[in-house]
Amino acid sequence: MDLRGLFNKIEDLENKEITIEGWIRNHRDQKTFGFIDFSDGTTQEHLQIVYTEELSNFLEIKKLLVGSAIKARGIIIKSEGKQAYEMQAKEITLLGNCPEDYPIQPKRHTREFLREQAYLRPRTNLFQAVFRVRSIAAYAIHKYFQENGYVYFHAPLITASDCEGAGEMFQVTTMPLDKIKGEIDYSKDFFGKKAGLTVSGQLEAETFAMAFKKVYTFGPTFRAENSNTKTHAAEFWMIEPEIAFCDLEGDMDIMEDMLKYIVKYVLDNAGKEIEFFSQFVEKGLKEKLENLVASTFARVDHEEAIKILKEAPVKWEFTPEYGEDIAREHEKYLTEYFKGPVFIKNWPKDIKAFYMKQNPDGKTVAAVDLEVPGAGELMGGSEREENYDKLLARMKELNMEPKSMEWYLNLRKFGGVRHSGFGMGFERLLIYLTGVDNIRDVIPYPRTPGNCEF
Repeated sequence: MDLRGLFNKIEDLENKEITIEGWIRNHRDQKTFGFIDFSDGTTQEHLQIVYTEELSNFLEIKKLLVGSAIKARGIIIKSEGKQAYEMQAKEITLLGNCPEDYPIQPKRHTREFLREQAYLRPRTNLFQAVFRVRSIAAYAIHKYFQENGYVYFHAPLITASDCEGAGEMFQVTTMPLDKIKGEIDYSKDFFGKKAGLTVSGQLEAETFAMAFKKVYTFGPTFRAENSNTKTHAAEFWMIEPEIAFCDLEGDMDIMEDMLKYIVKYVLDNAGKEIEFFSQFVEKGLKEKLENLVASTFARVDHEEAIKILKEAPVKWEFTPEYGEDIAREHEKYLTEYFKGPVFIKNWPKDIKAFYMKQNPDGKTVAAVDLEVPGAGELMGGSEREENYDKLLARMKELNMEPKSMEWYLNLRKFGGVRHSGFGMGFERLLIYLTGVDNIRDVIPYPRTPGNCEF
């Protein structure tokens, strides 16, 4: 039996004999008895195993070290300690020994130290909770889209398209780099052209949206951005839906509905983990998440948001300006001003991507960012430009090569319709859900500048 099943029906198992397999988290041995703090990874809860000198291998059990794998058979009884129930052991068998130099000892370890032990850190309470929530949230994402009639689209990881036009792509090549001199002849490379790791599956997802109406991607993306901030990594996961026959208002409806669904699902199915984070990571986390689910998301134009910021009785570190992006301090103020999540829409054209629908004013595009309390920007989306001539003109304006994007332009020719979509970084969502504020601690093996271990 695993501990998850055990704790789900613990009252029914009182005075019953069960067998469990897992690992020793802590071990306190006395002269005639001992206590083992036992975990098998299936739940945030641990079980205390009590053993006495009546066991035939008592002296061997006393020598078992933290990290060792064991099998225990015993009776579930009510406890006089912190736990409501414990196991009175009848038999304990060593399945996998662990030496004294095991790095994950029962003491407080810094997150920096645990990053250096990334292959072992899932065994700690914090990372057990983080990666269980990661699993539950991932399932909730798929569940939401599948229940709402979306087709799951697997975007290519290797692409010749730079979706954002930022040029921060990892290059993929089979050419011996130490022998390359001067200009690179990509026609001799594996794909016959310059290729890189994808920064987004959006453009390819649009092609499928024109066939299936509603699609979504959920997979790894890559940015060759030399950044060491808490929210940036070279490899991360993105959720990117694309919806045909959908305008910007409909896009925001879906963004709000999806986020509330995911957060509620995590609250309902990761209660022990959320309680753990609320106690040890971010005070008030549970209430923050519950408030988001219960709130109505405000919607405001970028111009109006800047006006609110300019009129605010605040001395800004970065002065808010029309036509420019907003800073983290501005995001925080706006969520406080609206007392909850807020959509900022209709952004200046010059600071947004080429594919976003141009508004009639000629100055803004139908783009939107979602700001949430305590985290700032969580999602970004837009209505896509469905007019062939306007999209082509915008690409030329940005000195893009239309020939290489002919397939994307053709979507506007061959039955093109109004359509929208958005993107949400999965790790950014996890930071919000757990209160763990560094992207390196919500992804199993972080890839950041100078770090590609394991």
